[in-house]
Amino acid sequence: MRALIQRVTEASVSIDGEVEGAIGPGLLVLLGVADGDADADARYLADKIANMRIFADEQGRFNLSALDVRAELLVVSQFTLYADTRRGRRPDFTRAAAPDEANRLYELACGMFREKGLAVATGRFQAYMRVQLVNDGPVTILVDSADRGRPRNS
Repeated sequence: MRALIQRVTEASVSIDGEVEGAIGPGLLVLLGVADGDADADARYLADKIANMRIFADEQGRFNLSALDVRAELLVVSQFTLYADTRRGRRPDFTRAAAPDEANRLYELACGMFREKGLAVATGRFQAYMRVQLVNDGPVTILVDSADRGRPRNS
């Protein structure tokens, strides 16, 4: 699973002109599921994102997590995070999980964020959505569950 997280002062997702989900200060989480991902991947991402220290403390240093600041999360499914652009001009999305499994893991991750005590708003799986955000910093970080077994220095 991959998550592109953006620290925001506010974010919302609309479908057909109606707001589906909105948050104040917190994180916009664009979440993609790959073919072969499992519950452990969702658990890893939920834990990593909830505890990642990307919010500023009194000295302006990244020392606080979403849990520390009681950040809100807007989680939006995003299969395009698995686009393969190595060949041709049209992205290939064959690495993305099938919709039923992707939705199950997306919902599982959202539930795990809620279990940690975070307020979670969502978009609608497989819907055409318009996402609006005010990036704070800007801070944008990619987290990939496939990296959890890799050494930091190679």
